[in-house]
Amino acid sequence: MTERELIELWNRSRNQLVVAQFAPTFLLITTAGLVPAIREAGTFTVWGVLGILLASGILGALVEYSAAHEAQAIARDIRALNFDSAISRTILKTAPWLHVAKYVTPAIFVAIFVALAAALVL
Repeated sequence: MTERELIELWNRSRNQLVVAQFAPTFLLITTAGLVPAIREAGTFTVWGVLGILLASGILGALVEYSAAHEAQAIARDIRALNFDSAISRTILKTAPWLHVAKYVTPAIFVAIFVALAAALVL
């Protein structure tokens, strides 16, 4: 692959990573703001909302993980092919930070989910 092709793939993976965060983030923020109304709507609504949050969070985490993992693979290809442009060097410096998207972001989601679940159930 050419350097340009790898950079385009990197950008696609990075965009997927960003887009994958939209739905879970929106749902968490909305749920936090609606806790009293959700609780008032009853037990089935509470469990339904928790199911939606969980499904969205799991899917979002999987997409984030795979996009970050693929971007790191692209960075390894850039390193192996010894591309030395400024953008390639920047990608190589940035790639290790994708571990945050792979591990820290999902851990934060779990903590927020647990807090919201407690607020809805207790």
